[in-house]
Amino acid sequence: MMEPVPVLPATALLPSATQADAKPTLVRGLSLLDSVLLLVSGIIGSSIFLTAKDIAGPLPQPVLFLGVWVLGALISLGACVAFAELGSMFPDSGGQYIYLREAYGDLIAFLYGWMLFAVANGGTIAALSVASAAYLGNVFPIVSQERVAFAMAGVAVTRAHLLGLVLIAVLTYVNVVGLRWGALLQNVSTWTKFTAMVAFVVLGFAIGKGSWSNFHANGVGLTMGLGPMQLVSALGVGLIAVFWAYDGWVYITWVAGEVKEPRRNVPLAMVLGVLAVGVIYMAMNVTYMYALPLKEIAAHETIAHAAAAALFSPRAAGGLSLMIAVSCFSAAATCTLSGARVYLAMAQDGVFFRRMAAIHPKWRTPAFSLIGQGVWAAALTLSGRYDQLYTYVIYGMVLSYTLTVIGMFWLRWKRPEVSRPYRCTGYPWLPGIYVFVGVAWTLNTIITRPAEAFWGTAIVLIGVPGYLYWTRGNRKTAVK
Repeated sequence: MMEPVPVLPATALLPSATQADAKPTLVRGLSLLDSVLLLVSGIIGSSIFLTAKDIAGPLPQPVLFLGVWVLGALISLGACVAFAELGSMFPDSGGQYIYLREAYGDLIAFLYGWMLFAVANGGTIAALSVASAAYLGNVFPIVSQERVAFAMAGVAVTRAHLLGLVLIAVLTYVNVVGLRWGALLQNVSTWTKFTAMVAFVVLGFAIGKGSWSNFHANGVGLTMGLGPMQLVSALGVGLIAVFWAYDGWVYITWVAGEVKEPRRNVPLAMVLGVLAVGVIYMAMNVTYMYALPLKEIAAHETIAHAAAAALFSPRAAGGLSLMIAVSCFSAAATCTLSGARVYLAMAQDGVFFRRMAAIHPKWRTPAFSLIGQGVWAAALTLSGRYDQLYTYVIYGMVLSYTLTVIGMFWLRWKRPEVSRPYRCTGYPWLPGIYVFVGVAWTLNTIITRPAEAFWGTAIVLIGVPGYLYWTRGNRKTAVK
């Protein structure tokens, strides 16, 4: 005789409360290669094509000119290995925001995130998008710096600004509709940029009209006739440009919540990425030196253009402009993908616009955070003030890195029980050197550029009322 088939209650056919209430989450879809490309693309924007002048001026000796790039990479690695330990401890999207929150509490973390949203990230996306459009204008005259028929807030709007807005919209849309689409766009543009830079270096030495004599010392000695303190000061001036060129390695921490095996791949991507950038930067600068003597490098604002003209011909400028346009676009793509994850973490903590805490149920991306970021970047583009605003918060960014590295030391004492699959290489000396350099650089900026330091601090502190508003709203919700 057959056993009776059990009859399930009607409620068993319905999704459980847990299933029904389950919220969409981010997708861990970034491989180690994706992560390395993201970091390298985020670092290499326009700076490598512009900064040589600012370094060759104070350091007009071949060994010092190239050595400061090596020194900058080593100092940056001092921060990277500390961030790598923190990334292995807290493998979630938001990265540095989370590290600061765990070390110092909500207010310091919020002010960092506010600085990113208000100026640093929004300004970077605006600047890179407009720069990409402007360099495209050198190849396609229809995209020029010619003014259009209207102006915003007294700022002339050019065709490059309008194309910059289109690029921001495209980058935002592609990242909204899926992580893989955003990563694919970033990877394709990054490989295109790498190919162009390799071609520039290889062809420069293979068929370029350069000279190895440019690598010889100019006869005044390695110390350039300067005393020890003056030489240190000259190196410090050169490092300002180098630090700017290496900035961007923190992006990978912002998307840690979408990296596969984050406790392994985030630290590994940071170290491999910075080393790869160091090699690329050295190759580009050696090519510049092969093309021109250091005295001429110090006289050219757009060194890549001048080097291409010297190595090949003035007609090579078109190809170079296209390479820089792709490089800027690639960096903007990385910044767009990464930055929105910080605001997502802030909103989920209840200290930012609540809507930005949502993850799209279909695309599994922080869609509203991406849209908000894009709208603000577009507003900064039309304002024409993004470059000026960014100069105000550069010192704040370096200060935030320094505080985070100090936070690694603090969390070793405060949270020894947290798992650390990766422990900081060279601890305590390598991160300690970065802290020393970061503190000295920040103090020097406050002393030598008090106006920029004042306005940078003011921009950060403007966020305090917002923090009080959002935290007060959270307390009211908790009471209810």
